[in-house]
Amino acid sequence: MASIHMSNEEFFTRLAELFDSRRNKGHGTVFLTQKRLTYAFDDETDFPPSAEKVSDDPLWDLHPPHPVPVLIRATDGASKEKRRDRKKDDKVKLSTIVQPDALDSFYVRYAEICKTGMSALKKRDRSKRKKVAKKKKAGGVDDGNKA
Repeated sequence: MASIHMSNEEFFTRLAELFDSRRNKGHGTVFLTQKRLTYAFDDETDFPPSAEKVSDDPLWDLHPPHPVPVLIRATDGASKEKRRDRKKDDKVKLSTIVQPDALDSFYVRYAEICKTGMSALKKRDRSKRKKVAKKKKAGGVDDGNKA
């Protein structure tokens, strides 16, 4: 299954749009994930390790011969199983590959976009939780603190 990854600039643009669409709806989730891209077969010399190498050193991937890129993904979490009325293409899936030498500048911009995207979040309503706790204390429920 081959998927096409977008450029970093296109990823930033689409991620900002995704956050804006969630803010405009008033609800929704954006899942952000990242992981090492262990096998990037762009070069002819870059092949997965042989079975001998893996049997000799089971943790061979902890010390790669060269820095590995990072795969960054974002999705709106809308699956067709949860919402039967949605079309399959309504789910937003974004991904980009960041090369090791561009990680610092990428994360600076990534953090800015995430902060602005999360700026419209409301503080969590904990008033119900406090009311329940007061009722329990007033009702004579022992909270375990004896003087």
